[in-house]
Amino acid sequence: NYADEIFALDAELEQALRDSTHCRATLFRVGVSDAMPKSLAYRLLQPALDLAMPVRIVCREWRVDRLLSELALHRLDMVLSDTPVPNTIDIRAHSHRLATSGVAFVVPRDLVGRTAKPFPGCLEDLPLLLPGEDSAMRRNVDEWMERQRLHTKIAGEFDDSALMATFGKAGKGAFPIPAVLIDEICADGSLTLLGQIKKMRVDYFGIYIPRRLNHPCLQAVISAADPASGEPRRE
Repeated sequence: NYADEIFALDAELEQALRDSTHCRATLFRVGVSDAMPKSLAYRLLQPALDLAMPVRIVCREWRVDRLLSELALHRLDMVLSDTPVPNTIDIRAHSHRLATSGVAFVVPRDLVGRTAKPFPGCLEDLPLLLPGEDSAMRRNVDEWMERQRLHTKIAGEFDDSALMATFGKAGKGAFPIPAVLIDEICADGSLTLLGQIKKMRVDYFGIYIPRRLNHPCLQAVISAADPASGEPRRE
């Protein structure tokens, strides 16, 4: 524990020295897992950017295990992920639930005419784009499709949720999204809602190593998040 404190203080001292050469902006280093929807990550991080102090945010995107390694070395202040810290990873970190969302399927408008079946049976007639196997949403969707006895055709798998959405908007298949993002993702008219999966929820976490004095940006993100809605709380 003493060694961890020493490394943490060293990282904070290094950050303070860097801040002094960047107009005293507070450096906030965040790891964002590949499976994390990028617009949701922005919503959750926005309270840190709204602080009265100047903030310089540095975002790193990688697999969650690699990001947690960087967190353990105090090279990151927080990791955003769709899973808490796995039991297989030995790290003294806390997983704070920041958001909870339902799950929905959207489809390119050009593909809607391929099926006349209601949801979820329509998924059998459409090519599907799914998150990678490390994604919590993928595991939940796989289990749900098995319970529904759906025989589907997977046209693509993506570790990066933004890349999956890009392929979807290009007309390559239907794909699942957090329900809190339906309006945003369908706003330009290229995608339409197929249906929502009843009772399915996906959680999103902020993972950090507790310190005697937590980072002000980290405190802002945690205090502003509302796990029940997937949105930052509004006072």
